[in-house]
Amino acid sequence: MSPIDDTRPNWKYLRSVLPYYLPAIIVVAGLAVSMIYAEKQRQRIGLDNLRAEVTENLGLVRAKLEGNMSGNIQLLKGLVAALETQPTIDEARFSALSERILSAKSQLRNVVGAPDLKVAYVYPYEANKAVIGLDYRTNPAQRDGAMKAAQTGNFVVTGPVNLVQGGRGLVVRYPVKIEREGSSPMLWGIVSGVVDIEKLFADSGLFGKPTNIDVAIATTEGGRLIETFYGDSAIFAKTPVSMLINFGHESWKIAAIPKGGWDQPQEDMWLSRLLMLAVGAMILAPVLWVARLLAERQKNIAVLSRHQEELHALSHRLDIALEASKIGVWELDLTTGALNWDGRMAQLYGVEISAFGSTYETWRNALHPDDLEEAERVFRGCIAEGTDYATEFRIITPSGQVRHIRALGTTYRDSFLHRKMVGVNWNVTADITLQQELREAKARAELQNRELELARQHMEHNSLHDALTSLPNRRYLDQYLAKLSEKAGEAEHFTLLHIDLDRFKDINDTLGHAAGDHILRQAALRLRASIRADDFVARIGGDEFVVVCAGVFNEREHLDLAKRLIDAINLPLTYAGHECRIGASIGLASRADSGMQIEQLLVNADIALYEAKRHGRNRVERYNDDLKSLTIHTKKTADAILRSLEQNGFVSYFQPQFCAHTLEITGVEALARWDHPEHGILGPDTFLKVAENLNVVSQIDAMILDQALFQLARWRANDLDIRKVSVNISAQRLFDESLFQHLDRLELLPGSLSFELLESISFDDKGSAVVESIERIRRHGIDIEIDDFGTGYASILSLLKISPRRLKIDRQLVYPIIEAPAQRRLISSIVEIGRSLGIEIVAEGVETMEHAAILRDLGCQSLQGYALARPMDGATFLRFAKERACVAAENNRSA
Repeated sequence: MSPIDDTRPNWKYLRSVLPYYLPAIIVVAGLAVSMIYAEKQRQRIGLDNLRAEVTENLGLVRAKLEGNMSGNIQLLKGLVAALETQPTIDEARFSALSERILSAKSQLRNVVGAPDLKVAYVYPYEANKAVIGLDYRTNPAQRDGAMKAAQTGNFVVTGPVNLVQGGRGLVVRYPVKIEREGSSPMLWGIVSGVVDIEKLFADSGLFGKPTNIDVAIATTEGGRLIETFYGDSAIFAKTPVSMLINFGHESWKIAAIPKGGWDQPQEDMWLSRLLMLAVGAMILAPVLWVARLLAERQKNIAVLSRHQEELHALSHRLDIALEASKIGVWELDLTTGALNWDGRMAQLYGVEISAFGSTYETWRNALHPDDLEEAERVFRGCIAEGTDYATEFRIITPSGQVRHIRALGTTYRDSFLHRKMVGVNWNVTADITLQQELREAKARAELQNRELELARQHMEHNSLHDALTSLPNRRYLDQYLAKLSEKAGEAEHFTLLHIDLDRFKDINDTLGHAAGDHILRQAALRLRASIRADDFVARIGGDEFVVVCAGVFNEREHLDLAKRLIDAINLPLTYAGHECRIGASIGLASRADSGMQIEQLLVNADIALYEAKRHGRNRVERYNDDLKSLTIHTKKTADAILRSLEQNGFVSYFQPQFCAHTLEITGVEALARWDHPEHGILGPDTFLKVAENLNVVSQIDAMILDQALFQLARWRANDLDIRKVSVNISAQRLFDESLFQHLDRLELLPGSLSFELLESISFDDKGSAVVESIERIRRHGIDIEIDDFGTGYASILSLLKISPRRLKIDRQLVYPIIEAPAQRRLISSIVEIGRSLGIEIVAEGVETMEHAAILRDLGCQSLQGYALARPMDGATFLRFAKERACVAAENNRSA
């Protein structure tokens, strides 16, 4: 038989059985497709669940990071607000504000203040003093961030960077701008805060408790990634879950993937596959069995029908299981109370399936006692009403663990018309815990925001009030006056009382600053108690206060108020057993129309205050046009004096002193004159008072001294027998250490230089200090003379203490001696006192030769006055002295 003949029976067999097995083949193909589809669906659901889990965890980290960074920036913003109101802040005030800010819960490590982009303040000081002096404009690591903040006017976050103080952190730089009247804000500098990056990450949940995600964080600009500073930058290329973290004008991008990546095997992968294979086998076996039965001529059709019913029920339960991944399935027979749980339900409730009792009571006994009544009420209500069952409750596992369960169910009737309920349970403990953490995080953020608001209010209050007296400060006063100026009607009229405390400096210097602070607080209380309820009082600095009275009042009412304030301040007070008395000088200025600027009103009150102090203090002066003219003149004079000091505009004039018997030159007095650029040579009466107020008399004295010593050397170079030159010296110059430093550099012949002191200098409350300064002067070979003697209140005791070389009798005593015998006797007494003490007597103001003769007869050794010679400049005096020397030489040759 040929091979073809041998195979024909096989093909015939196959053709005969193929119709019976064709359904089986189709089922196998469909089952394979279904299994592949189910596998893909399971993988997709698993991936979706994994991404959802990563998103939840990442969202919590992002919320904490964003909240913490925003909190840090808000704290710095509070410090910036304080600096904008206090641009002249010192290190102590900066440290106090920084300490208050760092005491709040934050990740700030330190705070740096950089006026003019150069670090001047740091806190904490010891740990960060290394950065003091750092110039942001020249430091490459700091320049870009600092200049960006200064140019944009917004805060800039850079980092992480290696810190000069050690460690790494994020640097938040905040520009500080100061408002200026009538012009754009001025950049004061930069405030920088270093955020401890490790603490930031720890407080934001990146460290500490275990996490199942890998996280990376990077800075962004214009939507582009700039630099990854946390985690692996490769995470951004692995289709991560990503979010933006925004805080003001800065943003970061945070991304996360699950540990092990997205393709990690699922926990029940093989179990699911085995289950599907088992189900496939269960489906395929009956088909094959049916095919076999059909092949055996369709035997046992009744058995096949029963298997198809069982297959239908099994397929129904399989569909529920496939759709409810990680969900336990239960079924309750509402007639018998029989309860069926699958394996996952047993796992959720922490029991073994073999130990599981199949009754309703098993579920009831697992409920948390606090949820038992509500859970049963909901369950019974759904059964009674025939509605779907949906609820949440807690259970307690046999190990004591509390779990949150979410349950869904629905009722149906089976093929035997038995009423049943089938449903699912799943564990939502992680969701509940996450929600609780989010609520707590929100509560903490709200609490932090409230604390920040309180801190802002406190800082705003401090920026508007004086810390010592709690009165409004200068900034508050400016705001108050601006508001008054904006109002219409009666508020256009108001009066300022500028108050300055008298004798406050004496108490502060003698009893200390604590006593001064006590005086200021008491003065503030008295001022507040003496004004009306609607009046405004502020401390604007030092011992100066301002009272603002709004409304229209007559001059008498304002003066009465000022007198009442002075009387209140004059009342004595006690500090540490000492009775302290102070006074008050008040300058008063009113605005009668809305056209006057507030700044001018303040200037007017200050001018009036100056006038009150000039007239003896402890009084009140009202501003008027005469004061304005006097002030303008004084201002012009002061400006001209300062310019003249820079241009050596003060010159020495020289008036010789003559021997009373021979009328030969015995000495010269150097007198200060002002070479005014417009009015020519002016005497001391035109500039001395203003110079004293400017505190530049010592500079004028030094200039005259140098010119006098130069001329003395010039006289000696011309062989003139002039033994000494006298120079006036002010009281303040006696205590000027630069005077003694200058004298140390000079080489003087003993007696060649004399310092003339006013008689009143030695009788103030610094008598012992004056005597000590005079002794230091004598040690340089300089004589001491008492000028204008007889017009003050000198005593014999003071003369003994000072021991001057000469006394100059004032011209007021000299002038009337021609016709007044009493004046002659007075001068004779002065001469006798000088002779008994070994003091030479010089009479000044000799107007006539008759004066000269009388004074010579009374015993005066030297004479000075217009009758003999007027004051002259250096060149004129040199010619005068040479002519006198020539005449004297001729007389000696003739004799």
